[in-house]
Amino acid sequence: MKKSLAVIGVVAAAALALSGCTDSGAPTNTSTAEPGNDTGELTKVRVAALPIAETGALWAAMEEGIFEEHGLEIEVVPAQGGANAIPALISGDIQFAIGQPFGPIRADLQDLGVVIVGNYANSLAEGTDVNAVVALGDSGITRPADLAGKKVSVNTLGAAGDLTIRKAVQDDGGDPSTIEFVEVAFPDVPAQLEAGTMDAAWAPDPFRGMIVGAGGVEVVSPYQATIPGLTVLTSITTQALLDEDPDLVAAYSEAMAEALEWAAGNEEAVRAAIATNLEIPEEAAAGITLPEFTWDLADAGIEELGALAVEFEYIDAEPDWDRLLQQQ
Repeated sequence: MKKSLAVIGVVAAAALALSGCTDSGAPTNTSTAEPGNDTGELTKVRVAALPIAETGALWAAMEEGIFEEHGLEIEVVPAQGGANAIPALISGDIQFAIGQPFGPIRADLQDLGVVIVGNYANSLAEGTDVNAVVALGDSGITRPADLAGKKVSVNTLGAAGDLTIRKAVQDDGGDPSTIEFVEVAFPDVPAQLEAGTMDAAWAPDPFRGMIVGAGGVEVVSPYQATIPGLTVLTSITTQALLDEDPDLVAAYSEAMAEALEWAAGNEEAVRAAIATNLEIPEEAAAGITLPEFTWDLADAGIEELGALAVEFEYIDAEPDWDRLLQQQ
């Protein structure tokens, strides 16, 4: 097991290195050109996204030229989670983010002017899901209740990961209040599990698949266990940008909707983009479980997530859904 995880550590390190830089070294300032104008000049847009398999749809669509067709030049700024990207959104350092919906939920409760303008990817309601809690094969952890009293990592504390894990443990008869959650970036998970700094970890592909493939145990898919089909990632911006540059938001929304529809029908291209950008072997990318790529927020389960957050006292009240969820 340790020999296999040593190899995984090299791959994880490559993915972690990716999170420290921006794609392509594109300029950071946005152009004043209007999206889709006739000058041939592209509007530069900075988008925060996690260095995980789901981002393959964005990478592949960029390579396909879909955003250019809408007058946009995308610079991907790797991030650890949706909540981490919100300060950059508010400051205007980035224009959009692809992240979990919990950060925007909290931001709305603080009246920070953050808006979810579209979906990005949903988890799978049945079968192997896109993320799971995993543990080493000799950990003795085999079911959700076993996580009680254990140290479990998530990429962002106080978000959908630990919330749905708590609910899954409770439903399995365990005491969720005894779990110690720690924040660990996804690419660090394999090495940290091997080092014994945590007992289990919540991770998406490729890290979930790497650990299980090396003899680890998939303990539970918390989204399936609590809100089947819950959104994995959403598309986030600010109300200020919606008000001040509606043409840019419209162009980005149209491009992303087209990109996600295209990605859903071009799995091979998405996997190739994952292999290239995460620097993993093509055979590893071929085994990754892909989410349901969609721009539609209708079945994203975000309001159910908000209700669950109130139940577990993550938040005091649900946000203003009409203000937060503005499908473009």
